[in-house]
Amino acid sequence: MLRRSVAVELEVTKELSKLLYSVESAYLNIVHEVVAYAVVNNVTSATQLQRLFYSKYRLEYPNLNSQLIIQAIRQSSEIAKSFVERKKKGLVNKPYPEVKNVSIRFVVTTWSYEEFVRSIAPVKLSLSLLGERREVWLRPHKRFWLFWWRVLSGEAELASTLIIKRRLNRWYAIFIFKLKPRVEKPQSIIAFDINENTVAVGKIDLTSTVDKVANWNRQYATPQLYSIRTDFGRLARRYGRVRNAIIERLKPHFALPNGKYSNVTNTREFRKRVKHLREGVRKVGRVRQIANELTKTPAIIITEDLGENPQESMI
Repeated sequence: MLRRSVAVELEVTKELSKLLYSVESAYLNIVHEVVAYAVVNNVTSATQLQRLFYSKYRLEYPNLNSQLIIQAIRQSSEIAKSFVERKKKGLVNKPYPEVKNVSIRFVVTTWSYEEFVRSIAPVKLSLSLLGERREVWLRPHKRFWLFWWRVLSGEAELASTLIIKRRLNRWYAIFIFKLKPRVEKPQSIIAFDINENTVAVGKIDLTSTVDKVANWNRQYATPQLYSIRTDFGRLARRYGRVRNAIIERLKPHFALPNGKYSNVTNTREFRKRVKHLREGVRKVGRVRQIANELTKTPAIIITEDLGENPQESMI
């Protein structure tokens, strides 16, 4: 099931903004402490961390909703697991992660929404903050309303978790929608083959050929053949040259006494430069473009057994 998130700005007063800052500060302190403990002591299970820290923070923050404490501990577990995994791969050199900001997660029991009438999207939220429920208005948002219409029509579902996030001193509510796949009758049969720089496509339109095929008129059974240019191989070679150039520039800084060089690709300087390359974004963009081209109409797609590593066997 596809997921889409929409960030809607909140209209907060100064008093409510201070209250949200207080909740965020307490939430961030919990995440800081739990993450540091989890990484140092190698305890990344959310259940174990909750058993260790829940009572402590309930006493330390008595006005903070209990579900917010639980969500902060679970978020800490996710951060710790990610950090430990990256540390095993040699991608980080710090003793524990630095958590600079957090997104406050409200579960279904700690937030609700209000509508003027059933036919429009929510206009007001009710949040469980420090000891009480506070109401906050939502700014009009076109994309949010479009997704809400899909909820009303049964094409999507609203996730039970609401995320509140601060950015540039503005507060946003992030709604997550689960989109249901549309079930339609296939109108064509498509077979394709992926090559290094092109995708060869064979397409037979069912609606226009089913009667003719029954009469065994072969000219109507001939598929429509065309190719889509992708330049994946060219793109990979280009970014390979860019990465090699970065390695050559950094090599003098990582020379060893015996005249050889350490592995530059595992260094922080190399990762800082490579992360700005748009290779992954461009590849994903082209994949989506091809997928959109192949699935403009509902179709039966025929392909070979791709295996576990299709990019190696097919490209």
